[in-house]
Amino acid sequence: MAGPRTEGFSFRVLATSGHARRTVLTTPHGEVDTPTFMPVGTQGSVKGLTPEEVAQTGARIVLGNTYHLWLRPGPDIVSKMKGLHGFSRWPHAMLTDSGGFQAFSLGANGGKKPGESLVKLDEQGVTFRSHLDGSKQHLSPEEAVRVQGLLGADIQMQLDICPPGDSPRPVVEAAVKQTTRWAKRALATPRPPKQALFGIIQGACFADLRRAHAEELAALDPGFDGLALGGFSVGEPIPKMYETLHEMAHLVDPERPRYLMGVGTPRDLLEGIDAGIDMFDCVLPTRNARNGQALTRFGRVVVKQARHREDERPIDPECTCPCCKGGYSRAYLRHLYIAGEMTVLRLLSVHNLHFYGELVAGARAAIQDGTWPAYKAAAIARMSSGEDQE
Repeated sequence: MAGPRTEGFSFRVLATSGHARRTVLTTPHGEVDTPTFMPVGTQGSVKGLTPEEVAQTGARIVLGNTYHLWLRPGPDIVSKMKGLHGFSRWPHAMLTDSGGFQAFSLGANGGKKPGESLVKLDEQGVTFRSHLDGSKQHLSPEEAVRVQGLLGADIQMQLDICPPGDSPRPVVEAAVKQTTRWAKRALATPRPPKQALFGIIQGACFADLRRAHAEELAALDPGFDGLALGGFSVGEPIPKMYETLHEMAHLVDPERPRYLMGVGTPRDLLEGIDAGIDMFDCVLPTRNARNGQALTRFGRVVVKQARHREDERPIDPECTCPCCKGGYSRAYLRHLYIAGEMTVLRLLSVHNLHFYGELVAGARAAIQDGTWPAYKAAAIARMSSGEDQE
């Protein structure tokens, strides 16, 4: 096994506590302390927030969505605008996904004829119809690398196959084999210097398949700069996901960053960190904010509930985000949400991302000073204790 090899990209472990680890990921756009949570900027923007506001939550890496940016405005335009960093004005590290997950899910909405087969998978890649205009598109491992190269993020992801969480073992085995073949093609495709490439481990909740796939991808030469776990939180029981993570995540090559894709309740982060994961992303904190839900250290607060009509308290009196520290009451936030004012969606988005930033920062400190088991236990107990618990 070999660690990162792309110029300008390095990774080092500073401390461990059980399988949990405190690390630093160095990219051309700065260092990222891990464990870390990556806010999702689907269209090149974290919905409703400026880059400055996102950075103030503690985030030092964000995720951009290749599928959406490929279809609109197009990678050539983004490239001419000095890549996603220049285009979006985000000065810190950035990762782009391959676009494959959206090609399978959103591509199914792009057909124009009833009963039309909308997504076709073969050895070369995935053919689908754009959800924007129904135009036929083809995404191959090579095209995913090319498009992400033009987008210019610090880290790009290989194209993979993500089967549903309840898929039978033969289907999962086929997805693992296909992902490995595509991994080799992605590694063989030229990409810009100083742009890292991560491989994706599949295997659903079959821990033996996950372990074998992790070893297979780690052994490829030239190697990936990091290894991600894909295909979780896609319909499988959450306890089974946790069981699989704890059984195999710590066995993924320790010399490279480990990234758990698309998984992100507060409890998910704590369990993932405990299993040995370094990086997370999920739309949940900002999506839930737009649905009027605040995530806090004592559980979930749904601001539209009538109980908050005359509540003078902030969402979380211990939180230092602009929403809570600024003194915005639950009563005011409820009023804004019921009235359809967009201000509340911004305030709740800032709060939720700030809470996630505090959660992973606390995890880093606890791993560093040897108090991680107590930190995890206390955080879970507290999030489960309030009247607004998740």
